[in-house]
Amino acid sequence: MYLAEFLCVSGTVMAESKELTMADVYGQRRERLREFLRAGGLSCFLVTDAASRYYFSGFELHDPQCNESAGRLIVGADGEDWLCTDARYLDAARRLWPAENIFIYSAESALDMGKFFTGRLSGVLGFEAKSVSLAWWEVFYGNIRGVTMRQVDGLLARLRVIKDADELDRMRRSCALNEAMMRWLPGFLREKEGLDEASLAWAIERYFREHGATELAFASIVAFGKNGALPHAIPSPAVSVAAEGPLLVDVGCRLDGYCSDQTRVFWVGERPSDVYQKNLDRVREAQRRAIAAIRPGVPACTIFQKAWDYFVSEGCEHAFTHSLGHGVGLETHEAPSLNARAETLLEPGMVVTVEPGLYYPEWGGVRWEYMVVVTDDGCEILGS
Repeated sequence: MYLAEFLCVSGTVMAESKELTMADVYGQRRERLREFLRAGGLSCFLVTDAASRYYFSGFELHDPQCNESAGRLIVGADGEDWLCTDARYLDAARRLWPAENIFIYSAESALDMGKFFTGRLSGVLGFEAKSVSLAWWEVFYGNIRGVTMRQVDGLLARLRVIKDADELDRMRRSCALNEAMMRWLPGFLREKEGLDEASLAWAIERYFREHGATELAFASIVAFGKNGALPHAIPSPAVSVAAEGPLLVDVGCRLDGYCSDQTRVFWVGERPSDVYQKNLDRVREAQRRAIAAIRPGVPACTIFQKAWDYFVSEGCEHAFTHSLGHGVGLETHEAPSLNARAETLLEPGMVVTVEPGLYYPEWGGVRWEYMVVVTDDGCEILGS
C-alpha cells in the first residue's frame, strides 16, 4: 500500500552525460530517492543491503560475509546523507564521502547508530525489512529517540529496476564477455580430454578473469548427463564430461560491477540423441515465443505464460519446474521476476533473463538463457 503511493511520483530515468563523474551519478540517484521520500512523508531512509548501498553511494558492493555488514547508508529527504561503517573501511569511506558525514561504529553497530543518530534524525525513517535482521532492528530502534520507523519494502528495488545508460553499457560488456566464453567453450572441450565438471568450471572462471571480469556473478553450474536435471547442480570432480551426453553450463561474470547470466547446453560426442534434440528444440521455441512478447506495458506473468502454454501444447509442462526468468544488474537475481503470478508491467530499461528449461532425471536437462533489455518498442537480446 505505502509503496504504491511512492510509485505515483512522476519522473524519468536520469539524463546521462559523458562529463558526469561516478560521484555525480551516485548523487543523482540519491536525489531521485529523495523525491520518493518527500512524496511518501519520510524524512530519511536506512539503506542496509549491499547492492543498494553501492548503487546510491559507490561504497562496497559486497558485505564481507552473509552475517556481517560493510556499512549502512542513511539518505535524508533534506539532502543530508550519512555513510556508517566500521574502522576497517574508514579510509575507503573517506575516498568517496565527506568526512563530516561518516560515522564509525564498533562491533555493536545497532547500539552505536541508535545512540549517535538520536537528535540528528527526526520524523519517519524508512527501511526495508528484508535486509535487516530482527535482532539488529530491535537494538537500533530500542536506542534511537525521536524517530518513527516505517517498513517500506520494494522501494529501492523499484528505483534500481530501470537501468540507466551507464548501467546498460556495463551490462552489455558483461554479457558480451559471457557470450564470448560460450563461443570459446566448444573448442576447449574438443582440445581437452578427461575433464570433469569441477575442472571445467574452473577453466570457465579462469577465462572470465583473464578477459577482464573481477569475479563470478554466481557459483557456476556445470552439469553433465543426468546432473543436468538438477537446475542448480554443483560441479563435481567425480563426474567426467568425456563420455557422450548433454552438458549444461549456466554461468555469469561480473564486469565493471554488473552481472551477466547465461545458460547453454552442449552435446558432448558425435551425434545428439533424438530425445535431447527434441527437447532442445522445444526449449528454444518456448524462449522465442516468450521473447517475442516482451515490450513495455506487458505484465511479467504474460511472458511466463507464453512459454508455459507452448510446453502445455507439447505435453511436457511437467518438466518445466521454475520461473521463466528474473532481473539482473548489480545482483544476479533482481526484480522483476517472470513467473506465473508476477503482475509487474515491463518498462524500458528493465533487464531480465528468459531461461526456459526441461528436466528429466533419467537422462538430464536442457536450458537456454538469454539476457534481454526492454526497449521503447520491444526488446533487445544482450550478447547474442
